[in-house]
Amino acid sequence: MDLADIDASAWAELETAAAAPQSGFRHVNLCSVDAEARPQARMVVLRAAGRATRCLEFHTDTRSRKWLELSANPHVAVLGFCPQARLQLRLQGTVERHGPGSERAETAWASLPGRTRMTYAGGPPGDERAFEAMDELPEPHDEAEGKARFGVLSFRARTLDWFELRQQDNRRALFRYDETGAFSHGRWVYP
Repeated sequence: MDLADIDASAWAELETAAAAPQSGFRHVNLCSVDAEARPQARMVVLRAAGRATRCLEFHTDTRSRKWLELSANPHVAVLGFCPQARLQLRLQGTVERHGPGSERAETAWASLPGRTRMTYAGGPPGDERAFEAMDELPEPHDEAEGKARFGVLSFRARTLDWFELRQQDNRRALFRYDETGAFSHGRWVYP
């Protein structure tokens, strides 16, 4: 496989993961930096991926710390590992936030199932919560509350660090993309 094929294959894996809940790349780490310059990593669900633009999409509660962190510093890393493919993808780039009421958030919200929408209707992420008794259902929330707190994170990759674990001779390649997402450079590096 040449570098162009590897790059295309990596993005095909991400596109598949966005549509397949069982994919190894469906849940990835989104790593930002907080106000004290400390790295912050958390698992997020990959909702969309675009090979042509080198973009990934994630959903979040706009009351979350990551939403605030990304308003101050949009530079992030995304890290995923698929055990079946024995493949690690590490991407670096920037995030653009799309808040409640934006066209991007409205479109994404409309495609969410009701159970997912209710995720955004509870208390703010990180706030203390008393768990209900196992036999009791929590009080229902108004779905409109969730919509008012729903945001979309659009990530555009500038680099991809591709790493394949093998029985022998692990392989690693680095890729760069321009501001439009076009492939600009790739090279093999030692693992």
